Amino acid sequence: MTEQISLERLTGIVAFARAASYGSFTAAARSLSVSPSAVSKTIQRLEQQLGLRLFTRTTRSLVLTPEGRELHERALVLLRAAEDVVQSAAAVRAEPSGTLKIAAPLPIGTRLLAPALPEFRRRYPKLNIDLRLNDRFVNLVEEGIDVAIRVGQLADSTLISRRFAPNRVGAYASPGYLAARGTPRKPEDLRDHDCVNFRYQTSGQPLRWLFKVGSRNIEFTPDAAIVVDVSDAVVEVLAAGGGIGMTASWIAAPYVERGLLLPVLAEFSVDRSAITAVWPESRRGSPNVKAFVAFLDEVFPGSAPQA
Repeated sequence: MTEQISLERLTGIVAFARAASYGSFTAAARSLSVSPSAVSKTIQRLEQQLGLRLFTRTTRSLVLTPEGRELHERALVLLRAAEDVVQSAAAVRAEPSGTLKIAAPLPIGTRLLAPALPEFRRRYPKLNIDLRLNDRFVNLVEEGIDVAIRVGQLADSTLISRRFAPNRVGAYASPGYLAARGTPRKPEDLRDHDCVNFRYQTSGQPLRWLFKVGSRNIEFTPDAAIVVDVSDAVVEVLAAGGGIGMTASWIAAPYVERGLLLPVLAEFSVDRSAITAVWPESRRGSPNVKAFVAFLDEVFPGSAPQA
């Protein structure tokens, strides 16, 4: 059974951590608003309780022993956890206010986030929104971004993340194009069609088309007649009869509803990735971020709109 820590021992750990961080009892005492002798006596009692010598004391310096260094690292973890508890409690009471900086890819920002922001502000009128849309990778910490929306596989990082909707990508074409050129029945039939492809602005690489045929995936880069580097331009070209192209279902959905596009090879479509929100560890307790991430449950309700 784990022994419960006493208040006296917890006080000793706090005093020890401060003294170790500041390198002196006097500085630690000042930060804790107590006397240096109180800090010294508290740490001495902790050493007696633990049966360890934590500092090598001289008239000029305070040096951690090997045991003290190890305990200091663990004590800092404990204090950070305690600070998280305090921040979380404060965040519960806090009302979202100030400015929330959001970064998102252009199509998600224009088609999904922007129409939802007025409702979000009606709920939190003290909160201002700074929405930044582009297709490049944004460093949240360096650019002071509170929360970002990303599509695709996330690289390992210290960012906190929450996954929302799957990002289903499929083939589409206009009714006019299909009437003139015929409707492909299997992915191999695309060799006989004009293809419209997307090129990533960040890498300059074209989108590789992915289909699921039975238990296997087929992936290839088509010999495209038209290549563009903005997702919205892809669907505009398709709606104008430019050929067959791949796009996310939530981008194509409004065009399908208006009869401008038809899904092609729908039975072979796959979920390529997911729409995910990420935010820095420093924003963990932010009421602004918490409110926005909770609101995203309504913007991305379990799955992206399917065409």
